[in-house]
Amino acid sequence: MSSCLFRAGRLAGAIVAFSASAALVQPASAADTLSMKVGKPLQQAQAALAAHNYAKAMSAVDAAAAVPGKSEYEDYTITQMRAAVAAQSGNVAAATAAYDKLIASGRTPKDAKLQMMMAEATMAYTAKDYPRAVASIERYLKAAGSNPAMETLLIQSYYLQRDYANAARVQQAQIAEEIKAGKAPAESQLQLLAACQTQQKDLTGLNDTYVQLVSYYPKPEYWALILHGLMVDPKVSPALQLDVYRIRQAAGVLTAPADYMDMTELAMQAGLPQLALDLMNAGYAGGVLGKDAGAAREARLKAMVVKAVSDRKAAIAADEAAAQQAPTGNSLLTVGYNYVTFGQADKGLAVMRQGLAKGPLDPNIARLHYGLAQMAAGRDADAVATLKTVGGDNGARAIAQLWVLKLSAHH
Repeated sequence: MSSCLFRAGRLAGAIVAFSASAALVQPASAADTLSMKVGKPLQQAQAALAAHNYAKAMSAVDAAAAVPGKSEYEDYTITQMRAAVAAQSGNVAAATAAYDKLIASGRTPKDAKLQMMMAEATMAYTAKDYPRAVASIERYLKAAGSNPAMETLLIQSYYLQRDYANAARVQQAQIAEEIKAGKAPAESQLQLLAACQTQQKDLTGLNDTYVQLVSYYPKPEYWALILHGLMVDPKVSPALQLDVYRIRQAAGVLTAPADYMDMTELAMQAGLPQLALDLMNAGYAGGVLGKDAGAAREARLKAMVVKAVSDRKAAIAADEAAAQQAPTGNSLLTVGYNYVTFGQADKGLAVMRQGLAKGPLDPNIARLHYGLAQMAAGRDADAVATLKTVGGDNGARAIAQLWVLKLSAHH
């Protein structure tokens, strides 16, 4: 994760340089003058600062501060120089105290106040004082409004003190803003969000982030991560076991004969024998089935599936009539899906729509399966539109999003 951490050093350095150059501001009025007793040690401080002799510079600032009877302008100028010396020497506590005085002063222009708030934040971050960095950055953002560099610093200040919930919250908001503006979020932003969600064991959020990574940065390792996430997420419904296998197959990561056998048996249990046969045939075509010691068992299963397809085709009208009388829409969805796989797409999709209208046990799983039936019917644009309506946190939405990505990649 460190590779995507914001490089704060350059920003901090730029602000420190600003502090030094602004240390002795021009008088705002004729009354704003420095006496010799104050001006001389401040000039010595500036010379020592230029030579990077910070101890000598701070000693000269202290000498100026010790002069009795100073004007308000002289106090202000001494504080500016103290801020510059402390910032450049890395004395975060002294620099922050000086900046706080300057920020509170009516003499400091608004832009300079914002620069000082930024300096406080970046110094605290560089010094690994992350709680102070968080407080300073939040103050800056409240005063200045959105600033992507400072928001990134805030995210990492939270992350580095293991406040993963807040790091994720701010990172998600930043990603959402970029997507809203039509920009692709940086890969490192999505990686950091995924790291926070991993620490929080937020598997649903993590799946969503992996989907975004696959969407914007379609690398094989991100596909592998999201598919693994679906397999281990306890929230994923048992009713989606077949669907997890199918998206794994579509992604090209299903390579074990046992996986194909399990997937075929799940399709049979779901009452979808033609789908089971299509999946088996894909296993044979891909060289996964029929090659090893399990070939005879695989052949027996295939013969059983072929017979089941024949039986189901013969009984499909009776199945449809029974499904019309069923208390939920699930049986209609199964019958409709079978019609589609038997080559009667219009009829099958119409029956599935009746099932959706009747009320399935899980509307999101039902919409996922309707989208997959549209895909099987060769209606990819309709399938994408349907799959985008799948919601919930039981895995159906994550699987639907992956099919959307797969289908979109073909066009």
